[in-house]
Amino acid sequence: MVKAVARERRRLGSPPQGGITATDPNPFGWGPFVVLFIVGMVDRIEANLMSGVLPLVQAEWGFSDTAAGSIPTAAALAAAAVALPAGYLADRYSRTRIIAIVVLCWALATLGSGLAAGFAVFYLFRVLLAAAENIDNPAVGSLLADFYPAATRMQVYGWTRMTTYLGGVGTLLGGVIGQAFGWRAAFLLMAIPGALTAVLVWRLREPQRGQMDRIMAAAVPRQAPPPGAMEPPPVAVETPPAAGVASKPPFWPQVRQVLATRTLIRVALGVMILTLGLGGVYFWLPSLMVRGFGMETGVASSLSGGVTIVGVLAGTVLGSHLGKRLHGRIRGGRLLVGGAGITVGSSLLGIALLMSSPVALVILLLLAVTISAMAIPTCTACIADVVGAGSRGVGFAVLQFLLTVGAAFGPLIVGMTSDATGSLLVAMYALIVPMVLGGLVVLTSRGSYEREAARVLDDARNSP
Repeated sequence: MVKAVARERRRLGSPPQGGITATDPNPFGWGPFVVLFIVGMVDRIEANLMSGVLPLVQAEWGFSDTAAGSIPTAAALAAAAVALPAGYLADRYSRTRIIAIVVLCWALATLGSGLAAGFAVFYLFRVLLAAAENIDNPAVGSLLADFYPAATRMQVYGWTRMTTYLGGVGTLLGGVIGQAFGWRAAFLLMAIPGALTAVLVWRLREPQRGQMDRIMAAAVPRQAPPPGAMEPPPVAVETPPAAGVASKPPFWPQVRQVLATRTLIRVALGVMILTLGLGGVYFWLPSLMVRGFGMETGVASSLSGGVTIVGVLAGTVLGSHLGKRLHGRIRGGRLLVGGAGITVGSSLLGIALLMSSPVALVILLLLAVTISAMAIPTCTACIADVVGAGSRGVGFAVLQFLLTVGAAFGPLIVGMTSDATGSLLVAMYALIVPMVLGGLVVLTSRGSYEREAARVLDDARNSP
């Protein structure tokens, strides 16, 4: 029995032996973050291999740009269909087990993509992969809030959600491996890290749901009650009960309750519009470089992927720094950084596409991605702050649903417009204006953020 307890304490994600204190910004260590970051990276690499090998796949099977653009659209619609049920499961069952099983399914779907004998089978596997990938997102978002307090949430959410926009890694690897060994090799090789990641997640310990919110609430000074009012009972810090597990509302009432969170909806809508544009532009960016500048597939994919990787990394670091400096000093300071980043970055992206020089194009693209990526840590951390622990799975499912809807139509809009106008460049401009508007929508959520974040802490403090 003693040995079993000792093994449990040694598991990745186990709490410290002395218990969790309100002043510890990282009680579980960085292990859980590293595991969930790897999950996100494997997810995005697998999903974005298609963009890097697209010219090679089209050359083999000869399908149109509209058909190519419909692949991510169909995949995203399938993913959207499972987003809310995935949040329901994440609020009620072991989140680590959900993620491990889903990651194994990714690996199998990626293997099937490389072995597909025809375009229809290949299409089906890409759709199945996207549906499986979307099941893990609510569980990851909920887990991070139970592993990390507010002091480190912006960093861990920023870096894990950053992987959503690091599709450039998959684009780069797909193009390079595809050109060297054939497009099928890219999918076959990627199935291996997917299976290994599933084993890693299986070893991650499930944290106590809602414990971190209670500890954070206990650390915040409580206002004195009015004369004659009863003092609320003290909050247990050492071993708080799991919040929101004992009594859960039915699925649709819980969804409606989450949808009443104004900050969540406005931020998610703004980021959804950004994703619509970025998904369409960057899916087709390697093809634009091949057609417009006569680049080889490997070179175009490497440039496109490299710009995305470096820009997202730099933007996440910059956004975390600025968000930390402005948080608490300016009302809704984090969202000011995120919303302004989306608006300015999207405008620069529109200017970049006008460049006739590939060097100028790449430089401005890098700047646009960096500024836009400042929204990744700031916006995601704000969503974790305004949704209570018992409903964070559904809260992040709503976010993922809207992001998936945005991603569903970007590549298809560009593909259809390209076929209609004969210009892939003109087609990309159909998405620039909505992207700028997405940043403005995020800025409108600043007023409600402080009020709804304070309510979450009050609920945690007063829960039994």
